[in-house]
Amino acid sequence: MTAQADTTGPGEPRSIDLGNGLVLNARDHMPDRVTEPPVLAVHGLASNARMWDGVGRRLAAAGHHVVAIDQRGHGRSTRPDTGYEMATVADDVARVLDALGWSQAVLVGQSWGGNVVVEAAARHPGRVSAVVAVDGGFINLRRQFASWDDCAAALAPPHLVGIPAHEMQARLEQFASDWPDEGRAGTMANFEVRDDGTIAPWLTFDRHMTVLRGLYDHDPVDAASRVHAPMLMILAGDDDERMGDKRGAVADMADVAAAPVHTVVCDGAHHDVHAQRPDDVVVALGAFLAAVT
Repeated sequence: MTAQADTTGPGEPRSIDLGNGLVLNARDHMPDRVTEPPVLAVHGLASNARMWDGVGRRLAAAGHHVVAIDQRGHGRSTRPDTGYEMATVADDVARVLDALGWSQAVLVGQSWGGNVVVEAAARHPGRVSAVVAVDGGFINLRRQFASWDDCAAALAPPHLVGIPAHEMQARLEQFASDWPDEGRAGTMANFEVRDDGTIAPWLTFDRHMTVLRGLYDHDPVDAASRVHAPMLMILAGDDDERMGDKRGAVADMADVAAAPVHTVVCDGAHHDVHAQRPDDVVVALGAFLAAVT
């Protein structure tokens, strides 16, 4: 089932029917006049399309037609029990391009979504003009953890079901006090607000772990070796210790990629830099596209 469309925030809500009972919710940011390449925006694990509201609105103002999707199992899209391995979700991206009638697009993804768009570019090279991965795309969990059990224990999500919505909103306002309103609203959109005023993540715990397993099994270096489109890796610079690991992972991808791999660091940014600092993401993306297209 899909949930009722969210009509708040920028962009027009729309549904994208991929067949076989899979309908993805999306936000459509249409410019007054299309002058730049279309952009498909893909969120991270347990996130949703509204996290791209700030970026989408700004890119549309610059002439891009931007569509941000809720991936399967997330947000207001249908929630099948299967199909969360990387190959399938990457193929979902190509099916979205088909449904939109886009022969090619710039793929932009954050975190897990970054890995998804890199894999999509590897599997469907003729459909992708450029790839932008926001603090993701390079994630290689097999290098970080000795086993799946270790990974699952470390990265299992917190149990948030039943927390009052006003309490979560208060937590968010404290945690993300420097974020724009769109970024905080996008984060709250990760949750369904139930009739009793409490929240539940749209992505269930079991599906979350299934997605995580798909990410654990993904090799971004292998994917990069099959990508022929130029790539931009936007790294969140909020953790000096981890930045070296991120740069190393990106370098490994650049060594095997057929096209140039560019890197931009957003100093002091949160992992959700697209929600926290959309201007920085749009500036980096614009400069990258000007250089490679």
